[in-house]
Amino acid sequence: MRKVRVGIIGLGEVAQITHLPILESLSDRYEIAALCDISPQLLSQLGEKYTVERLYSDAFELTAQPDLDAVFVLNSDEYHAECAIRALQHNKHVLMEKPVCLTLEDADAIIQARDEAGVQVMVGYMRRFAPAFMQAVDEVKKLDKINYVRIRDIIGANRLIIDQASNVIRPSDIPAAALKEKQERAERMVRQAIGDVSAAHQSAYRLLCGLNSHDLSAMREIIGLPKRVIAASQWNGGRFINAILEFDGFNATFETGVDNQRRFDAHIQIYGDSKAVTVQYDTPYIRHLPTTIIIEETVGERFERSVGRPTFKDAYTVELEYFYDVVTKGLVPKTTVEDSQEDLKLIKMIIDALE
Repeated sequence: MRKVRVGIIGLGEVAQITHLPILESLSDRYEIAALCDISPQLLSQLGEKYTVERLYSDAFELTAQPDLDAVFVLNSDEYHAECAIRALQHNKHVLMEKPVCLTLEDADAIIQARDEAGVQVMVGYMRRFAPAFMQAVDEVKKLDKINYVRIRDIIGANRLIIDQASNVIRPSDIPAAALKEKQERAERMVRQAIGDVSAAHQSAYRLLCGLNSHDLSAMREIIGLPKRVIAASQWNGGRFINAILEFDGFNATFETGVDNQRRFDAHIQIYGDSKAVTVQYDTPYIRHLPTTIIIEETVGERFERSVGRPTFKDAYTVELEYFYDVVTKGLVPKTTVEDSQEDLKLIKMIIDALE
């Protein structure tokens, strides 16, 4: 089996907890060939842990390494577009963590660079690769009609789970100037995307692009795009949001928020006339916690409820197995940049409804 040589840009929590260990476990398919981070501490410790010799503090230098097949863009979303474009200009396939970027213009630029290079870009919506979710997509297609849908993602701050379950390196050597530049860059991009709105609405946009791009992306695959956002509201400085979405023949409610509870409540529920399908997610920061499918159905005189766990294999692993086929077999991923643009458009619709 051919090995795909990968360079990793960004060595934060998600890289340490999921991507690097999974790539190591898939050593028959992947070789971690280069690492990049702004923190010398992270580079040194993770380079030693994964026996990687090619270490970079400059992402553009990593993308130019000639023997790489693919680049994983796992750094902060303010830098996604420029890192992906530079990798594409060097004819590398790209896996990008969500969101693809913060503006539609940057997404267009990524698409242009991808098409000019003739390679693929896949956006890391791992929830859409969970076997339970894929089973739910098939189950929903069998429904005679949909009466109502609920999309919910109310979770505790990631650190509350990570601190109990993982040994994550949090660097202390990132320059203050770099942190300031990151914040200013994000503010410029958000203004470009949604205009000169309140700080709370800017915060809501970042939450929707970050955590909730998972929810909205999965929602689109299972029931499609809404016709419009009927109403939306935000509170607690944009950290809690709800919205009513109109589809053909039914409405959906979307609700999200981040608090200080050590729990993870994320699900999509689709209510048919005599059958309901639920996809229940758990935190991705503890590997192998299963995504489950719950089917509730009235059959004659009986009400039946089943909970299915297709596999303990985590969605990130399935996603990276899929990306291997994208690189080696020329597969066009289902989570393309164009697909991700639909999330940015829907998020803008929700922000406009807040206004």
